Amino acid sequence: MAEREHEHVRVAVIGSGFGGLGAAVRLRRQGITDFVVLERAGSVGGTWRDNSYPGCACDVPSHLYSFSFAPNPEWPRNFSGQPHIRAYLERVTDTFGLRPHLRFDSEVRSLRWNGEGLYWEIETASGALTADVVVSATGPLSDPKVPDIPGLDSFPGKVFHSARWDHDYDLRGKRVAMIGTGASAIQIVPSIQPAVGRLTLFQRTPAWVLPRADRKISGLERWLHTKVPATRAARRGLLWGIRELQVSAFTKRPNELGLIEGLAKGHMKRAVQDPALRAKLTPDYRIGCKRILLSNTYYPALTRPNVDVVAGGLKEVRGKVLVASDGTETEADAIVFGTGFHVTDMPIAHRVTGANGTTLAEEWKDGMEALRGTTAAGFPNFLTIIGPNTGLGNSSMILMIESQLNYLVDFMRQLDVLGGKIALNARPSAVHAWTRGIQKRMERTVWTTGGCDSWYLDSNGRNTTAWPGTTAEFRKVTRQVDLAEYEVLRVPASRAGARPEQAAAKAVA
Repeated sequence: MAEREHEHVRVAVIGSGFGGLGAAVRLRRQGITDFVVLERAGSVGGTWRDNSYPGCACDVPSHLYSFSFAPNPEWPRNFSGQPHIRAYLERVTDTFGLRPHLRFDSEVRSLRWNGEGLYWEIETASGALTADVVVSATGPLSDPKVPDIPGLDSFPGKVFHSARWDHDYDLRGKRVAMIGTGASAIQIVPSIQPAVGRLTLFQRTPAWVLPRADRKISGLERWLHTKVPATRAARRGLLWGIRELQVSAFTKRPNELGLIEGLAKGHMKRAVQDPALRAKLTPDYRIGCKRILLSNTYYPALTRPNVDVVAGGLKEVRGKVLVASDGTETEADAIVFGTGFHVTDMPIAHRVTGANGTTLAEEWKDGMEALRGTTAAGFPNFLTIIGPNTGLGNSSMILMIESQLNYLVDFMRQLDVLGGKIALNARPSAVHAWTRGIQKRMERTVWTTGGCDSWYLDSNGRNTTAWPGTTAEFRKVTRQVDLAEYEVLRVPASRAGARPEQAAAKAVA
């Protein structure tokens, strides 16, 4: 019986959304071609593949919500829809020659650090491999979160999450319950309201909603952006600059957001004439504490005769009867959960076992923390794209992703410069110092002082999600790796010649 050697790669990237594809592009541009992109589904796109619900679109302008190294002059609208964003990611994949690196239907089941050989042992749905470096780009909006509702299992109708939309189920004429009032729900509600028989919105907490300055981008504009790239760059720069100027109100002077609250109330009042309904829809917390939503159609949809707003979350299911926390009872044929994702408890963390024999989830049981939002102590050569405290409340996550990709590229450069079989392990002291600084700054932010309970906060009430600064500042602090923040690990000379795939070969043919 001969031993079977595992495949070994320089870098294994997990996920093929913006983070994973961006990492692949930057690795190739750096001259690193010995890598794979492990994707659990059968196509690229990440959250923009999974979220295909009616009305799905981005709430960041398209010219800012795209890679700086892959501009798209043909965006059709200011805020383009899910099909256009997914198509963009497919084009990026083809333009930069990423297809040969993709491994579809390869969900990562486990990653384990081999401290003797300094490499990662990876088990996937399509087989095993090893890698010197792992880049986790699974994203925080990838695993749907459905609350544990008593009686839900016995509901005789249809149940699905917004991120797993059942396009085969016809909602026309049905009594539909929409659970949640987040970014997905405010797009779904006006999209399905005209078709359903009755729509009941279970609102645990009302959201602040501002007008959406959306419009079709004209043919002349698209022509200019194609023929005169400077116009495209100027548009992107203006969109970026406006959002950078807004940051201080969120992070240092939340009281300044009162003016924005006035705009939101005016937006509501113009669409909702009923004072009782307006009272239900008016939040009691500072705007910005929870994600600010954009819509011109949400409020009008809620005023239609076939829509009811229940001022309470779903508490219990009794057959076809749904019971809200305020006691309201409603019959439904279908339940759609718009209840968000596992953001502060990333499922991938349970599958990653580090140098100390503990999982990333165990290390993060008291709260996620990573040096510069990217590397965790005890997990050498493991980088997370959109890691702890890298989220934004008012601008494009692509800007943060690209900053972390700069860090990844310099991380790989440092490994090459140091030479030999080595790994970089973030020092606990560096990680803790970084986290303390973040949490100190968080004390003044609207997310902490605004008086709400949001998905930015973990079970301990700490904000381990948002970045309390500008994107320019994050770009600066991730420009390069500071080796003083890392422990350099080396393979003993006696083992330096061993190939990882040989050392890891445990299966027999």
